Amino acid sequence: MKETVQHIISNLPDSPGVYQFLNDEGKVIYVGKAKNLKKRVSSYFNKTHDNRKVAVMVSKIADLQTIVVDTESDALLLENNLIKKYQPRYNVNLKDDKSFPWIVIRNEPFPRVYQMRNPVHDGSQYFGPYTSVGMVRTLLELVKQLYPLRTCKENIARQKVKICLEYHIGNCKGPCEGFQTEEDYNESIAQIRHILKGNIANVIQRQKALMNQYAESYRFEEAELVKNKIAMLEKFRSKSTVVNPSIGQVDVFSYEEDIHCAYVNYLRIVDGAIIQAYTVELNKKLDEQPAELLGYTITNLRERFMSQSREIIVPFEPDAKFAGITYTIPMKGDKKTLLELSQRNARFFQLEKKKQIEKTDPDRHVNRIMETLKQDLHLNELPVHIECFDNSNIQGTNPVASCVVFKNVSPSKKEYRHFNIKTVEGSNDFASMEEVVFRRYRRMIEEEESLPQLIIIDGGKGQLSSAMHSLEQLGLNGKIAIIGIAKRLEEIYFPGDSTPVYLDKRSESLKLIQHMRDEAHRFGIKFHRNKRSGTMIHTELQNIEGVGQKTVEKLLQKFKSVERLKTAPLEELEKVAGKRMAGIVAKFFS
Repeated sequence: MKETVQHIISNLPDSPGVYQFLNDEGKVIYVGKAKNLKKRVSSYFNKTHDNRKVAVMVSKIADLQTIVVDTESDALLLENNLIKKYQPRYNVNLKDDKSFPWIVIRNEPFPRVYQMRNPVHDGSQYFGPYTSVGMVRTLLELVKQLYPLRTCKENIARQKVKICLEYHIGNCKGPCEGFQTEEDYNESIAQIRHILKGNIANVIQRQKALMNQYAESYRFEEAELVKNKIAMLEKFRSKSTVVNPSIGQVDVFSYEEDIHCAYVNYLRIVDGAIIQAYTVELNKKLDEQPAELLGYTITNLRERFMSQSREIIVPFEPDAKFAGITYTIPMKGDKKTLLELSQRNARFFQLEKKKQIEKTDPDRHVNRIMETLKQDLHLNELPVHIECFDNSNIQGTNPVASCVVFKNVSPSKKEYRHFNIKTVEGSNDFASMEEVVFRRYRRMIEEEESLPQLIIIDGGKGQLSSAMHSLEQLGLNGKIAIIGIAKRLEEIYFPGDSTPVYLDKRSESLKLIQHMRDEAHRFGIKFHRNKRSGTMIHTELQNIEGVGQKTVEKLLQKFKSVERLKTAPLEELEKVAGKRMAGIVAKFFS
């Protein structure tokens, strides 16, 4: 540890705060938060890190800076702002370069209401950001139908303007000519604010009171107009409500992940309706834990979408605490329904991302999988060409084996091969595996074909040792990487190593190995069934002297089974096989 860093650590307080690691060039490479600055920062230097990325980052630390804050909530917010400012190399990357639409109520006499992309600090009131332009247009259309507002850009307070076409077609009440008072106009703006905040129930309640007031004063036409507004608001609320409106204001966050990325979906709920929905992708840098990633995303999105909800629904406790805010992990009921909806959105986003990469950049997708497999299995080269072997027999009868070939992580079915076991009697998987591996690569060497970079054996240590013995006989030991996969716990065995390796169940490496193993099993079983079927036909029908293969096929196609054929009338047999052949078959079975 450098003396400068060691001196700083020795003087750190036991207080919450944010720390920044800097490299030799003075560039911030990592920003983190801590409940106890001294303990957290010291932990990076007082132990050996199993994670290589963390070890590399620590080796590059030349200086560190800290900021002490009062509470953990302050540390969360400050960490979030510093990550946005410096974009450190080793911090998790929240992939998001979008600009979102907002709805603005202008700070002016007789305010206009419209959509814009980049808010300006001019005293106007902004609602959003919205993740869907369609939602913005729907809200503005609803506002337009309920409350005729001006759309002209003139400053009514400074100059005299004349009423325009919007007034004549009923889209504006003409405040520029004094046909609408500012008090009446601002009342409409107040109602619009409630709608944009999601408080539609409050707006409906006030409209009902106004309708009753008009009706009691015998102003029935005006009461009818208000009634129509209430109907539109009710219709809009019913379409947007997904759960019980009594839930009130809550935020919902769900979490999905794979080896390299995490996906967090956010739903903002007001009175049972989804006001905002958004999903983000986070690139992992230092194998961050789910609680840490979820906490970071909650901090970021609540700040961005300016959420004031006091309750957050989550699948597990995140690594982020906020004063006055409670976390709920629902087990059942409407809140559980909301969490499941959010989880479906996150999974759908994850699948769409993968499909998009596979479609737009298939080489990148393939290379990533091969690179991951190379790292997980400690291979010397990319496994472009992989072959997988499997044995198949039933109690030693009709033993066969199969070999499937994958190139660039995709099946190359024209190169699939099946084998009849020739030198092994009975059920002996080890000897059968040794035979087929030897035959496969002896022929490839003789025909000067390119050899695979990886061989996968369906089986444990026994089958793997047998396959290794064949490679040694052919002089290929050490030239081709080989592994075995056992079915029970999906253990991966390496030659000469009695301790298996367990790959992450979510890893693309294990999924590819399993896919090849299952494909080899399917291909071998199909061949084995065909062979058994052929053997059964031979023992029953082809022992009849004078009856050929085509006649056998015709008879089985017609009668479906040998048992039916035995009891069939002679006339039926003659229709299929002819008089002479039918007589031979009938005589044989009688």
